[in-house]
Amino acid sequence: MTTLRRIAVAINPEASFGKTRSVGPAVIAALEARGATVLPLQEPNIELLRQSVKVRVGQGIDALVVVGGDGMVSLAANALAETTIPLGIIPSGTGNDAARGLGIPIGDTDAAVQLLWTALQHGPRAIDVGVVRHGLHTTRFVGILSAGFDAIVNERANTWARPRGRSRYTLALIRELAVLKPRRYEITVDGVTSERRAVLIAVANNGSLGGGMRAVPHASMEDGLLDLFVVAPLSRWRFLRLFPRVFSGTHTDLDVVSFRTVSSVTLDADVLIAYADGERIGSLPVEVSVLQRALWVLA
Repeated sequence: MTTLRRIAVAINPEASFGKTRSVGPAVIAALEARGATVLPLQEPNIELLRQSVKVRVGQGIDALVVVGGDGMVSLAANALAETTIPLGIIPSGTGNDAARGLGIPIGDTDAAVQLLWTALQHGPRAIDVGVVRHGLHTTRFVGILSAGFDAIVNERANTWARPRGRSRYTLALIRELAVLKPRRYEITVDGVTSERRAVLIAVANNGSLGGGMRAVPHASMEDGLLDLFVVAPLSRWRFLRLFPRVFSGTHTDLDVVSFRTVSSVTLDADVLIAYADGERIGSLPVEVSVLQRALWVLA
C-alpha cells in the first residue's frame, strides 16, 4: 500500500466558468477523510496557480491532483512530465477530454475520487505526452493539438466576453463556418515534407476534444505515437453535415477524412493559430513530437 504523505490538490476557481466551485473543497475533504495529508493550492487566477504548482512540485510531493478541466491537465502535464510524481484528475471543467480518454468518471466527484484513491494504492500508469515547439517555447499536451478550423473557432470564441459557457463556442463555430475556406499547409511528417490543402488539421494523443467530439476515436495515449488527422477541402454544407458525425466518431470512413500515425510532424501555414488542450500556443509553424510514457497518471 502506498504511503501517503503530501498530496497537493490544485483547484481552478474558474472551472466551468465558476459553476463547479464546490468540487475542490469536496475533494480535499474526501481525501483527508481517507487519511491523506492534503496540501491545497488555490489562487485567484490560473497563472498564479501555475506558479504555485511549480513551486510545490519543486519542494517535493507524492502526488498532484488537479480539480478542473483540460486546461488544468495541461498545467499539470507541463509541471510533471518526465518526473516520477503521479497526476490525479478530478474533472470539473467544460470539456474534460483528458479525463474521458483515461476513463475517469465525469460529473460524479465521489466516483472520480474513489478511482483516484484506488490508483494511489495500486500504483499509477504511464501515458505518452505530446510536445509542441513554437519558436523558443516548448509546451507539453495530453490531448489534441489543433491547427485548422477548430483552432480558428477557439481563437474567435476567446475574443468574446459573452456569452459564457459552451454557447460561446457554438456561436463562434457558426460565425467561422460562414467564411470557411481551405488553407494550404506545408506538412513535414517524420522528416518528409509535402504540401496539402485542408480545412481542419490536428495532431492527436487522445481521441476527443471540445467536450466529447471523437475526432480521432482510435487514438491511444499509450502507443508511443501521435495521430495526424486531416479534413480535405469540402463545401460548407458538406462540412456542416460531417460535423455531427465527429461527436459519435462515425466520420472516419469518409473520403475527405484521413489519418496517419506519426512520431513527429511540423505544420506551417499563413495566418493560422495552433491550440493544444484548448490552450493557445501561437501562430504556425509548430513542431510536434511525442514523449513516450512520460507522465504517470492515477487512473
